[in-house]
Amino acid sequence: MHHVRFRDPAGAVRQGEWHGNSVSFCGDTYDLGEVDVLPPCEPTKIICIGRNYAKHAEERDEEVPDRPLLFLKTPNTVASHGDTVTLPAGKENVEHEAELAVVIGEQCRNVAPEDAEDVVAGYTIMNDVSNRDDQDIESNWVRGKAFDGAAPLGPVLADPEHLPDDAGISLRVNGETRQDSSIEHLIFSIPELIAEITTYLTLEPGDVISTGTPEGVGPLVDGDHVEVEIEGVGVLEHDVRQD
Repeated sequence: MHHVRFRDPAGAVRQGEWHGNSVSFCGDTYDLGEVDVLPPCEPTKIICIGRNYAKHAEERDEEVPDRPLLFLKTPNTVASHGDTVTLPAGKENVEHEAELAVVIGEQCRNVAPEDAEDVVAGYTIMNDVSNRDDQDIESNWVRGKAFDGAAPLGPVLADPEHLPDDAGISLRVNGETRQDSSIEHLIFSIPELIAEITTYLTLEPGDVISTGTPEGVGPLVDGDHVEVEIEGVGVLEHDVRQD
């Protein structure tokens, strides 16, 4: 099943089922134009993985890390399917990064790799929007990665069985394909990531692990329309504006 959070025409927040062009809750079905699609979860934190595809590390002229490279995005970064993301003013190099996102289903710590699937609620899609102007000159990446709206997320939470082991991942800007790869090229697997992260952090229900981006990252500018597609999950869409 593909689950969706949405605000119905009466203003109530619902947890329903996604049907592509419509959503449903307790026997009521709504066209997408009648509702506001919300992020599929409400994370206390988003743990992102840097350079988890070798070709992306290569295009950034950086080394592949010998252990998962972790950084955080905060709840203010979350944006919804269909939102318009406002890029930081005065920045010349803001880029897209298509990523498979893991949504955690239960509070957990010190999870062994072989038990990792037990704590996964499902999968969604994230665009790790990145302000390279600041990322490339700071060590903590707050300005580069944690500005408002820097993590469009959604539109659905797909049950784990829907995700193929070699699921394709792609990103289009204004209909032009920029990124086109597969999650089989992940350097560190999802069980490895969960085990490493929970060695240090307690994960809460709704927290997100964004697993890294393949090669093909590129610039976003005012007026762009972005589509991120992951096989078995769906398509996340959002627009971009810059003051």
